[in-house]
Amino acid sequence: MEVLKEKVEEEEAAEREEAAERAERGEKTKRPMEVRREETTMTQEMLRDLERKLSEIEVSVPEKLLAFTKDTIDTSKLPLSYQSNTLKEEHLLQVADNFSRQYSHLCPDRVPLFLHPLNECEVPKFVSTTIRPTLMPYPELYNWDTCAQFISDFLSMVPLPDPLKPSVKEEEKAPPKKYAIKPPRDLTSRFEQEQEMKRQEAIKAEEENRRKQEEARLLEQENAKTDPLHGLRVHSWVLVLSGKREVPESFFIDPFTARSYSTQDDHFLGIESLWNHKNYWVNMQDCWNCCKDLVFDLGDPVRWEYLLLGTDKPFLSLTEEEDEGMNDDDDVENLGKEDEDKSFDMPPSWVEQIEISPEAFETRCPNGKKVIQYKRAKLEKWAPYLNNNGLVCRLTTYEDLECTKTLEMKEWYQNREDMLELKHINKITGLNVDYFKPGHPQALRVHSYKSMQPEMDRVMEFYETARVDGLIKREETPKTMTEHYQGRPDFLSYRHVNFGPRMKKLALNSAESNPRPMVKITERFFRNPAKPADEDVAERVFLIAEERIQLRYHCRSDHITANKREFLRRTEVDSKGNKIIMTPDMCISFEVEPMEHTKKLLYQYEAMMKLKNEEKLSRHQAWESELEVLEILKLREEEEEAHTLTISIYDTKRNEKCKEYREAMERVLHEEHLRQVEAQLDYLAPFLAQLPPGEKLTRWQAVRLKDECLNDFKQRLIDKANLIQARFEKETQELQKKQQWYQENQVTLTPEDEDLYLSYCSQAMFRIRILEQRLSRHKELAPLKYLALEEKLYKDPRLVELLKVFV
Repeated sequence: MEVLKEKVEEEEAAEREEAAERAERGEKTKRPMEVRREETTMTQEMLRDLERKLSEIEVSVPEKLLAFTKDTIDTSKLPLSYQSNTLKEEHLLQVADNFSRQYSHLCPDRVPLFLHPLNECEVPKFVSTTIRPTLMPYPELYNWDTCAQFISDFLSMVPLPDPLKPSVKEEEKAPPKKYAIKPPRDLTSRFEQEQEMKRQEAIKAEEENRRKQEEARLLEQENAKTDPLHGLRVHSWVLVLSGKREVPESFFIDPFTARSYSTQDDHFLGIESLWNHKNYWVNMQDCWNCCKDLVFDLGDPVRWEYLLLGTDKPFLSLTEEEDEGMNDDDDVENLGKEDEDKSFDMPPSWVEQIEISPEAFETRCPNGKKVIQYKRAKLEKWAPYLNNNGLVCRLTTYEDLECTKTLEMKEWYQNREDMLELKHINKITGLNVDYFKPGHPQALRVHSYKSMQPEMDRVMEFYETARVDGLIKREETPKTMTEHYQGRPDFLSYRHVNFGPRMKKLALNSAESNPRPMVKITERFFRNPAKPADEDVAERVFLIAEERIQLRYHCRSDHITANKREFLRRTEVDSKGNKIIMTPDMCISFEVEPMEHTKKLLYQYEAMMKLKNEEKLSRHQAWESELEVLEILKLREEEEEAHTLTISIYDTKRNEKCKEYREAMERVLHEEHLRQVEAQLDYLAPFLAQLPPGEKLTRWQAVRLKDECLNDFKQRLIDKANLIQARFEKETQELQKKQQWYQENQVTLTPEDEDLYLSYCSQAMFRIRILEQRLSRHKELAPLKYLALEEKLYKDPRLVELLKVFV
């Protein structure tokens, strides 16, 4: 080791004392590097003594980890670089071993360095050579956050039996025997069984009491926040240094959670070593204040001890005083000397280049599923399209530590045709909340409910920009319905409807044929700037059962009260049959500034008639809202039952329509290619080759060529039919033999054997059916093919003149 922390303070003190002595003597101060070089000068005897001491040091190398075993990985198929080391790698291991011995000698109280663990083939490999930077064709991996999330999905946290001893081997359990002796008959008495049951119940009660006491103790420990292993655990993190790619400050990344932490975070108690694909550094700084005071300048040999000389970080630059104190004569003397090249470059990585297929990148987790167990919570992840309902993530929280009592569940969905994005289920209150992305047929955004039955407590929120009526929110109870609006041309902002009991007892979803009677309708309006405030209605209430209409107008800015008006909507005919138009007692008003035209009966009559029409319209709109609720509930039930997923037209592997179209196009191209090949084939070439070259055909030879070609084609058709028939008979015989075997051994067959037999029968019947269809089709097409060939021969330009007489 060149520089260690234990010697730095002594060397600096010695330099200061020697400098002071030389200053008193008037001597020139030497450079620190020269002083250090003089102090490190050793004789051969000292070197031999140091080598003997280092050879006696036993470095505790961690045992091999059990992450990979021969049962999980076929090491015979791995490349040669996995199974052996090159000469340069062996040299690097020797350098690392020497480095580790010196480190253990000078720092005996620190944890042994993690330098060369065993790989899958039980071959020691230096940690830096296991890293191979690779550029992937996925933009998501270009940023640290998405890249860390992708890697964390592939990693699974498995707790160790002892967190301080990762090399503890578990005892191998003997595999269960396939054949076992049947147990003897149970001859115990009922009385003994009852006594045993009572004893078991007492034991269960005692265990339940003990479990509750344990939970109380754990809860007390949790509240105390005491960790008996605080500062003893060792974990691997990713350090991102500042400087490159516009990183303003260094930070840590947890590879299991993909979360980033500041270097000032209290969770980080210290750093033993760092490494990348180029070098290895040991932290020589004091971690008494965690990592808050650490300087991450890897070019500083005082704070970070490096393994190899070759490093991408430059050494610290000398100060101005040291630069001025350098003797130029030394440089002139060393011009003729060649420096020894003592650097040792890191060998190339022994691992193969990372290749991630689009399918694996989309699958993310191993086998497309990952389960992470937390304290009183469980997180489940799935790959897109793995579940037929589009479920990609589920978070379940529990009440107890055993995770048996569920509190709530959150489920995230993707690619749903109904645009469902999140479902929140509260098991305590029974409340379900569904969240939708924009694009739902009913512009639904949030749906909160306890039951999908109509006329129950529920809240529906909508995307108001996607609705023509500007509805934002609808709240429903068994007796009321409240709606909130925004952006309507009539400035309506609120409608509250009170319902009464039905006169007829019919189904709840019969709102169209048996609507609930409306008792009261309350509507509120935004301010209409086109009207005076004392004539702009702010709230109107239709008391349907009492036949009254109440109006409240907006308040003017210079007033503290607003106008109010109430109409008594009586019958238009009295008891004697006389028609009642309008009377002064039918309108009761309070006006801040009375106006003459509002006191006239004609004005009041016209206002009341207008309100009657608006009451009918409001009742009709409330009735339509009831029908819309029923329609949405019916649509949600259909969507939950179907849970259809959307597939992009660019996803040719999942899009069946695109797949069928592509296969059809490939089939057409293949058939066109076959037609072209068939057109290029000369069906008379084998028969013309039998004639002498250059000889002109005679009529008799042309007839013979035609007959031979037809006979040959006929024989090939017969051979093909015989071949299909033979395969059909063979499959039928094998199926009959299999059926006979099943009948003979049916009693002794296991369920697995029966499943294999049924599977074989299904496949055999499929093959027999296909052969039967092919044989039938061949018999239908053979005469047509024969006639088509005969027609081609008669039209062949080489035979057409000689065969005219036979046409």
